[in-house]
Amino acid sequence: MKTKEFSIFAPAHNKKKKVVKIADIEIGSFPLLLAPMEDVSDPPFRALCKENGADVVYTEFISSEGLIRDAAKSKIKLDIYEKERPVGIQIFGAKLDSMLKAVDIVEKTKPDIIDINFGCPVKKVVSKGAGAGILKDLDLMESLTKAIVKRTKLPVTVKTRLGWDQESIKIVEVAERLQDVGCRAIAIHGRTRAQMYKGDADWTYIEKVKNNPRMHIPVFANGDINTPEKVQQIKTLGLDGAMIGRASIGNPWFFKEVKHFLKTQKYLPSATIPERVAMAKRHLEMAIEWKGERLGIYETRRHYANYFKGIPDFKPYRQKLVTSDEPKEVYSTLSKVLEVF
Repeated sequence: MKTKEFSIFAPAHNKKKKVVKIADIEIGSFPLLLAPMEDVSDPPFRALCKENGADVVYTEFISSEGLIRDAAKSKIKLDIYEKERPVGIQIFGAKLDSMLKAVDIVEKTKPDIIDINFGCPVKKVVSKGAGAGILKDLDLMESLTKAIVKRTKLPVTVKTRLGWDQESIKIVEVAERLQDVGCRAIAIHGRTRAQMYKGDADWTYIEKVKNNPRMHIPVFANGDINTPEKVQQIKTLGLDGAMIGRASIGNPWFFKEVKHFLKTQKYLPSATIPERVAMAKRHLEMAIEWKGERLGIYETRRHYANYFKGIPDFKPYRQKLVTSDEPKEVYSTLSKVLEVF
């Protein structure tokens, strides 16, 4: 894929929105991106979100150390399918040599985008200086990004947080520095690492990044974007798009619902029981196709509670779904759900 040197975007105050691009990749006038989520953003789930309106999808984050050691758990996360495109593979790490070797491995799988995780707040990642841990060392953050951009022909994007804590928020400077070394888009979670997932995401800092006259790459908001109205707020702030995470779990329809609301200011009806059953079946089918029967069944179990969330007296059916070891047992239970509910 050929990439241009820069993509220029309309400033936040310009009412005529241009098509947003990551390098040469056109992703719509206000794209919705599926966030990289560990144990969630696998190929079956990404495909379902894509079918329901996600404009860009990202893989689960992948350890650079795991990739270069040829760890099976890391390697399988590289699997991508044509129907997902455009798709980004997200990697994390803090050692330059390991990150560059990981980029070489990732490039061979031919994603559309390479994304760097500078935002994961989890202790086991942060303690190694990776993820949000790198927010303590902005020079390293910049030099890693610069080296990765030089290493690959693919567009490089970054996902990060506002800062390490409230006293060290420098996200306007950070975004500028990343852009200056070749980052093609930035997604910002509106919390600090110290907050983890507590409190409310603060999008005003992300708005400041977008309104910086020096910024010309896309700026995407992330964090607490769990209703169509909140996506509307993000759009009103002049940001280039919204990266959606937890709101999509068990609800791949969320992307479709948001796009309908942005267009009409009206809500789509909630997914019906037949629609939920059909989605759960397709998820299982794709998981089995991807990982085989045993693993496919096992890894789909975590999604059933979310697909059927809020249905009264569903517990015995959920219990059956998460303990069945044979596809025919799962399909039989799903058929009963259709009959009973």
